[in-house]
Amino acid sequence: MPSLSIRVDIAPGASIGPGKARLLEEIARTGSISAAARAMGMSYRRAWLLVDDLKSVFGEPLVETAAGGSRGGGAALTPRGKTVLAAFRAMERAASRAAARAVTAMTRPS
Repeated sequence: MPSLSIRVDIAPGASIGPGKARLLEEIARTGSISAAARAMGMSYRRAWLLVDDLKSVFGEPLVETAAGGSRGGGAALTPRGKTVLAAFRAMERAASRAAARAVTAMTRPS
């Protein structure tokens, strides 16, 4: 089934798209950058670099982390992270609705 995906370019070389949004969702779901990375089949280093990139893109952390120890570490979305993720997913839904007829016309056999 065809689908539409979007990427928002905040500045040259600075963007958020479906992959970074999914990483944020997995961090929120699992409470861990490493668990989120495993769920997505990527290395912890790659996930950490993407989280760091999002911090640079938006000028503030979207993920807050707690160091490990006897209680273990963890990660959670900051309020800004939750806002960015919700706004991105809302844009995706709106874009998909707006493009639905065109996608159907494009993929309909002639």
